[in-house]
Amino acid sequence: MSAQPQPNSINSDIERKPARRPAGAYDPAKALAAVEAVLAVVAFAVLCAVVLSIAPQLAEPDDDAYQTSIVAMTEGHFLSLSAAQVTALTEQLFSRPGLGGANGGVPTPSQWVELSNGRYISEKDPGYPFLAAPFQALGIIRWAQLFYGALACLGLFVGARRWLGRWGGLAAVGLYCSSGAALLFAWRDYMPTFTDASLIAAGSGTLLWAVLATEASSRRRTWAGLAGFVALEIATFVRYTDIVILGCAVVAVIVTWRLRAASLPLRTLCWWLTSVAIFGAGVAVFDDLVYGGPLTTGYRPGEIQFGLGAIVPNLQLMPAHLMQAMPMLVLGLAALAWIIVRRLVLRRADGQAGAAARRDLWVGLALAASWLAVWGLYSAYSWTNDPSEDTLQAARFYVPAIGAIALLGAWLVTRIPGRAWLAGVMLAAVVTAMFVLGVWSFHTMMVADGLSERACVAQNLCDAPVWQGSPLPNSPVHVHSSLSLGTIPQRWKFGNETHLARSCSESSSVDDLKHLSLFQLRFLEILS
Repeated sequence: MSAQPQPNSINSDIERKPARRPAGAYDPAKALAAVEAVLAVVAFAVLCAVVLSIAPQLAEPDDDAYQTSIVAMTEGHFLSLSAAQVTALTEQLFSRPGLGGANGGVPTPSQWVELSNGRYISEKDPGYPFLAAPFQALGIIRWAQLFYGALACLGLFVGARRWLGRWGGLAAVGLYCSSGAALLFAWRDYMPTFTDASLIAAGSGTLLWAVLATEASSRRRTWAGLAGFVALEIATFVRYTDIVILGCAVVAVIVTWRLRAASLPLRTLCWWLTSVAIFGAGVAVFDDLVYGGPLTTGYRPGEIQFGLGAIVPNLQLMPAHLMQAMPMLVLGLAALAWIIVRRLVLRRADGQAGAAARRDLWVGLALAASWLAVWGLYSAYSWTNDPSEDTLQAARFYVPAIGAIALLGAWLVTRIPGRAWLAGVMLAAVVTAMFVLGVWSFHTMMVADGLSERACVAQNLCDAPVWQGSPLPNSPVHVHSSLSLGTIPQRWKFGNETHLARSCSESSSVDDLKHLSLFQLRFLEILS
């Protein structure tokens, strides 16, 4: 094998040391990089334009739960609220004075629960309200998601360009921003889905740069990698199940150091792992103080259920949802397959081609691990194996992987041979096509979920009115004529609200509504 040092990128024109130019002389490489950066900004601007062009709505009860937590923080009430505070806040936000809730007669927002000390808290993971509250306080909550999306684009750009060379940054940013899932969840102001996905993308891209930038100083690599891990840790605080992605990052950097694949200093590795250890200890202490145990959350035992029995139904149902929400996954899968095959073909090759194939394989496997870790986890999630779930409800658990998918897809679309300008034109065409698909997916998911109305009122398919009454002692009841009597209308118990079904053929009297309540038709709670 050649003893000469190998370049760290497939694109030798990026790695090759340029000839000295007179001061102020035109540099084509810098000009090309500037064009790429501008186009990446344009891709992000398109995402912002699509998201801001549609008025926001609270699409699910989860939005209500997060909104209540965020508004409470802006009023100085952090974490838990007293009965009086939660009553006042519920009436303020949802205009429901005098409603009796499911928690001891106290009206509570959707998916809020009573703690053992008599105070009330959202059952949701606690991180997102801390990130969104400053924007709510400034009256710019619509920009909260977009701010974290900008961080994602920055991290993806630097990481992909370091890995893939020219056009890599634009490809990763374009694929990320054009995803229908990204557009949909960036539009939902009070849902953390896009924010935690963006923090993961930002952290993954930054960490990728830190590992591959062997020519950078040890201090720069340490600080960049530390920033990447902090982003992954914050994402995990937003959604606890993102710990599988954080774990993959830890394993990846340890393996990189152990194999001496990127000249990673031990001191740098120790700083990164110390950050993760401090985060883990901090979350354990937080959960113990707030929820009563280091491994306890706001969810009641048994609410969140994973099991092997859910895998087969999810494998049957989820591919269609995922293809609609993030069609770029086809590019990601194709890239992963090509990377593996390419390494097998070049396994005996020396020189630049062999080194590039080896490096691409290790990076591809690390990205695939983080992608498949979160998807593999949720393939065993029982909540998503219902055939009547729509894409908006089912796909959100899989969105944290879109950063890794975008990076893998960027590898594929930057394999276009030819001159730089031709590759750029072809890449722009691919990203444009993905934006068309993404915008179509965005609007399709909105229509399918009936978001022209308040989401807690189903689309009224038989044109009958929707009744609201309070036959249960402590729970307002919504009756949906579009659902069959006696069936479970898919997780439609929203906190202290019970959602019942009335078939089109049934009578519409209030007595029927009371009759249904006597049977105590109860439905599963929304889980997240």
